[in-house]
Amino acid sequence: MEITVGMLVYSKAGRDKKNLFLVLDIENDYAYIADGDMRKAEKPKKKKLIHLQKINKVFEDINKDISNSEIRKIIAQHKPI
Repeated sequence: MEITVGMLVYSKAGRDKKNLFLVLDIENDYAYIADGDMRKAEKPKKKKLIHLQKINKVFEDINKDISNSEIRKIIAQHKPI
């Protein structure tokens, strides 16, 4: 299973290493990710797919108009304690 829009992923590299994000869009070898806090949906982080670790949670109803509060709720529900 490859990384798709609506999937939760962990960052494997960079300043945001080990943080959980939601994939908002995919373009070639890059994913646009946001966490609704430091990285807002309006300005997602562009990150190479090889720097992302997928987890098997996909939200099918994700669209480009998702709010930051919805992203934070999704991440909070799946973040380990």
